[in-house]
Amino acid sequence: MLDQSKLESYANRMRGHLVLPEDSNYDEVRSIWNGVIDRKPTLIAQCKGTADVISSVNFAREEGLEVSVRGGGHGVAGKSICSGLVIDLSHMNAVRVDSESKRVRVEGGAKLADMDHETQAFGLATTSGMVSVTGVAGLTLGGGIGYLGRSYGLGCDNLMGADVVTADGKVIQASETENSDLLWALRGGGGNFGIVTSFEFKLHEVGPEVMTAQLFYPIEQGKETLQMYRKVMDEAPDQLTINAMIIKTPPAAPFPEKYHGKPALALVGCYTGGIETGRRLMEPLDNFGQPMLKMVQPMPYKLLQSSFDAANPDGGRYYWKSQYLKSIPDDALDTLLDNSVEAPGPFTAIFLEPMGGAINRIGKTETAYPHRDASYNLGICAGWMEQGDDETCIRWTREIHNKMTPYSTGGVYSNYLSHDEEERIKAAFGENFNRLKEIKSKYDPHNFFSKNMNIKPVGTT
Repeated sequence: MLDQSKLESYANRMRGHLVLPEDSNYDEVRSIWNGVIDRKPTLIAQCKGTADVISSVNFAREEGLEVSVRGGGHGVAGKSICSGLVIDLSHMNAVRVDSESKRVRVEGGAKLADMDHETQAFGLATTSGMVSVTGVAGLTLGGGIGYLGRSYGLGCDNLMGADVVTADGKVIQASETENSDLLWALRGGGGNFGIVTSFEFKLHEVGPEVMTAQLFYPIEQGKETLQMYRKVMDEAPDQLTINAMIIKTPPAAPFPEKYHGKPALALVGCYTGGIETGRRLMEPLDNFGQPMLKMVQPMPYKLLQSSFDAANPDGGRYYWKSQYLKSIPDDALDTLLDNSVEAPGPFTAIFLEPMGGAINRIGKTETAYPHRDASYNLGICAGWMEQGDDETCIRWTREIHNKMTPYSTGGVYSNYLSHDEEERIKAAFGENFNRLKEIKSKYDPHNFFSKNMNIKPVGTT
């Protein structure tokens, strides 16, 4: 039970709001994207600025409350919600673009759509994910795979600086010249070291229109289409990224009714260079097979970024497994296709994200993100609505993951780890794990920030 006088004193220091279990909006505020996660915090602090974050950290430390940090609340593992104090940054979503220096400052609660909206006004962008309601903070701190990665590196590779509230309630800056070890750790080491209230990113000239391809094939054409896809990506320049996805055909126009709800193979591509060059590079896709739906055309980059939002509805139930792949030989393609036919859940997807390009030209130890030799990132992502389907969907995901392990590098993308994968955290950080433990010990020696893909300080187990 919280001491009422201390709680009132804390509330009086806040510009934002404290939400308690008895409040009418409590259930709405505590809910996150993944409906599998159903935790009931003691207190939720809706922060309006850095001062509120400092007050929240100090209150939690003094009262012995466990802490989680919510940015976009989109992480599949649900680490942003705990049973103690949730420090909610979702109202801290300001974005400020400096078009002259090609830099952007983004607050810790901003979503990708917030950032893209502002940067695209200047024809600029930085690497971010592919669902616009994802939080900038979580995506970046875990790595940040997106359409621009092969051209300009991961989201974390474009992180130039950060303001961080540490476990002792102090604000420090991380940059190449100040606390550079912390900046190194923030580039892929997750939310282990403090609360980032502001990120500074490097921007690149992108859009407002980019050349895109979205093609959907009946699953019966899957094998030959994936073989064509593999050849295109083997020869692709850095500016071209194409994701391959096995999905359920959406039950709506413009998809032909006879395919509604059936498995399909989708190829979704983006070219960051000139429109006509992109059109030429996408000709192998444009001319291949008999897709049920085909769109090879210029598109606003912001629209591309939100194209798959509807396939990831807020409050759905999700369970993911992920691994990096050395290659995708024919037998790996067969495994994915054969096991996708009986995929449960209307929002289930298996996808291949190509790495390479600028991502793989950075050394494994230059940032905390170590997976610089992978060819693809594989995501096996079950999505459904009814709690009664939990066991079936989770079991299916695990089975395909196990069958694909022979093709794995052994690494895993920390942003795609589910809630029950603590034993895989070390694999997410690879050869950088021990250095991250040392930096954790320096900035958070008592593991105050533990509700994350947790790296424990040196000397703890």
